[in-house]
Amino acid sequence: MTVALMWEARAAAGRGEELLRWAQEQAGRLARRPLRSETFRAPQDRVLVITWWDAGYDDPGLPEIPEPDGELVARAVHRWRFETVPDQP
Repeated sequence: MTVALMWEARAAAGRGEELLRWAQEQAGRLARRPLRSETFRAPQDRVLVITWWDAGYDDPGLPEIPEPDGELVARAVHRWRFETVPDQP
């Protein structure tokens, strides 16, 4: 099974580029390498990182991007897990 971990944060005012760089660095430092990793940005200095893993949905051993320093973000990080669903014919 493939599971996708999503990590999303909103930067504190004026710190969007710094949060983007920080998230990219953290994704590169994960204890294991994911099958795939992508980083996105959106208005309001939001940053999204999605990593894909060959693992089960509830696998407790999947490495996650940590919480950034509280001064770097405007609110708590949001995290979600999704599992792959086969396409219907």
